[in-house]
Amino acid sequence: MRRKRKPLLKMIVFISIFILFCLLLYVIFSQSAKDRATSLVDDFYQYEKSGNFGGSWILFHPLMKKKFSQDDYIQKRAHVFMQDFGVKTFSYTVGKAKHLKSWRFSKESPKLKNVYQVPITQTFKSTFGNFTIHQNVYVAENKDKWTILWSYEK
Repeated sequence: MRRKRKPLLKMIVFISIFILFCLLLYVIFSQSAKDRATSLVDDFYQYEKSGNFGGSWILFHPLMKKKFSQDDYIQKRAHVFMQDFGVKTFSYTVGKAKHLKSWRFSKESPKLKNVYQVPITQTFKSTFGNFTIHQNVYVAENKDKWTILWSYEK
């Protein structure tokens, strides 16, 4: 009788450990959509901060890419911040993401579903003094990929 219980007990212990291991992996590697949205915004502004405007442009939603070609975006972004304002870099903070059931990029655009609104604050030290920009950045999924948008709705 004892011999029959040992294999059963070993099997239960093994299955329990396996389930706990799987749960641990899930918790470690799963990231909520809200966390992914915040992380993407942080990645975007890391590119911007380092002057890699081409890298940040790649993270744009197709609606943003339609508004700016990559070359146009790189040129305008560098011109406005680095040349006009005399800024070499900036600091930024990323706020808490807020889920929106739907959101519209502009009056003409279709509503996007399951969008995250992420507030950011950029602080610049420029030739003309210090200034801060507060802006909401929007993160939407497009073809299984999270992407960045700004609001152009009036």
